[in-house]
Amino acid sequence: MQVFEQEQFRESFEVLIIVCSAVLLTLFILVIILFTLFQKRKIKLITERNNAELQYLEEVARTQLEIQEMTLKNVSWELHDNIGQLLSVANLELNVLLKKQEPEETAIVSEIQSLVAKSLQEIRELSRSLNKEVINQLGIIKSTENELTRLEKLGILKTSLEVSGECWDLPQDDNLILFRIIQEFTTNVIKHAKADSLKFIFKYLPSELHVQASDNGVGFDLAEGHTSSGLINMKSRAALLNAHFDLFSEKGSGTILNIRYLKK
Repeated sequence: MQVFEQEQFRESFEVLIIVCSAVLLTLFILVIILFTLFQKRKIKLITERNNAELQYLEEVARTQLEIQEMTLKNVSWELHDNIGQLLSVANLELNVLLKKQEPEETAIVSEIQSLVAKSLQEIRELSRSLNKEVINQLGIIKSTENELTRLEKLGILKTSLEVSGECWDLPQDDNLILFRIIQEFTTNVIKHAKADSLKFIFKYLPSELHVQASDNGVGFDLAEGHTSSGLINMKSRAALLNAHFDLFSEKGSGTILNIRYLKK
């Protein structure tokens, strides 16, 4: 009888251990599930917050860009309609004056007329480079070519442009933003690089566009120039394009800009 009771106790104890183990295992699995759900929820909230912040920053950047473009458009109109008109009138008056001058004075008036005509042409080209409708109509290659031609005429830099691959059109907004990056880089070269040559390379691939710009100027230390407004503007505009942006520079070795734009 005692042996039977011991056997029964042992079986009951084993059942109790199995039940307790099952309960503990269930609780452990439940804790893991709850922890996993909590982590997923936490990651989702963080991702949503980061996406919201990124979207907000993109909206701010686009708003700033729109304000800048409207300002540039107004400047373009002022140059073309007001200053351009005044120079046109001055050129006409010089034509009238030229007919009344003595032969020895004709050369002087002709030289002044030539300078006015050249100024008028430069004003018109600058006006086109500021107007986004003109830029979108011409496309990125022609707009860049016009910008480099303008710099050549002013005697500021020797420039070159290379294009390879089969060209394809960018969306208008992307076309404009990419050109503004190019203009920003060019402006920085003129203001800071002390360069005498500037080169652009456009390489079209089926799904990507690679743009490289380089100068032979004095270069700069990237660690010191990371807060430059020009560099910040280029980076923020590249971010709007979801484009890969790299800038390489060393003191005494010039500067190289690389942009990789994915076709949309």
